[in-house]
Amino acid sequence: MRSVLSVASECVPLSKTGGLADVAGALPGALANEGWEMRTLLPGYPALLKKTGKGKAVCAFDDVYGGPAEVRQVQAEGLSLFVLHAPHLFDRPGGPYLNATGVDWPDNPKRFAALSWVAARLASYGACKWRPEVVHGHDWQAGFAPLFLNQMDGKRPGTVLTIHNMAFLGMAPGADRAALRLPAEHFNQDGYEFWGQISALKAGLTNADKITTVSPSYARELLTPDFGAGLDGLLRNRSEDLVGNRPNHRKLQDTRRKGQGQS
Repeated sequence: MRSVLSVASECVPLSKTGGLADVAGALPGALANEGWEMRTLLPGYPALLKKTGKGKAVCAFDDVYGGPAEVRQVQAEGLSLFVLHAPHLFDRPGGPYLNATGVDWPDNPKRFAALSWVAARLASYGACKWRPEVVHGHDWQAGFAPLFLNQMDGKRPGTVLTIHNMAFLGMAPGADRAALRLPAEHFNQDGYEFWGQISALKAGLTNADKITTVSPSYARELLTPDFGAGLDGLLRNRSEDLVGNRPNHRKLQDTRRKGQGQS
């Protein structure tokens, strides 16, 4: 069976703030009918851990953006999951992105860079003899994963980034490059730099093999200045790699072929 690692910040029915979670929760079952096995990497938020249980540790890291962390494998709600247990990043009150007063966590760029960094290592080195042929990231929270994979040696999986909401670019100060473990040579207009700052979404759009959106009409809108959030030119340049629907088994198969053997 062909394999996909989905990288998402939320997933129905375990966590949800928007439509991203609905898609992340529905895709594994839809792709299973087409012969694809999808496992989903999620952050270990307290509320999510209460629903999934402890699970089995499959890999550990001494330093994931400021503290130790491990990835645990668990089956929950009909989903096959990898959960990133990193208490220094995710064990806190509030929602996935906001504190209890509704303000963004100031370290959100670091929190989700960590998710992407771990995803790249899971995809490259595998866990319990499982390695994906495709890594499918969702929105800016997984935007650094294709960049990190492109920096690693040897074979890598194909990569897909789905845009659910173009309004959120995943911005961070340019001075945070080293703290986010980003390659300095890609901090330019053809890389992840956006008006002097870092954009996690732009990192994904410039490094993923394929880009998808949730509908054909949304894909067309993103090619225009009114809806492209300043990245419409980049998307027009990559229009051959942009697909305006949820990725199906044929698109994943095309991505798998493109990713094989690339470094």
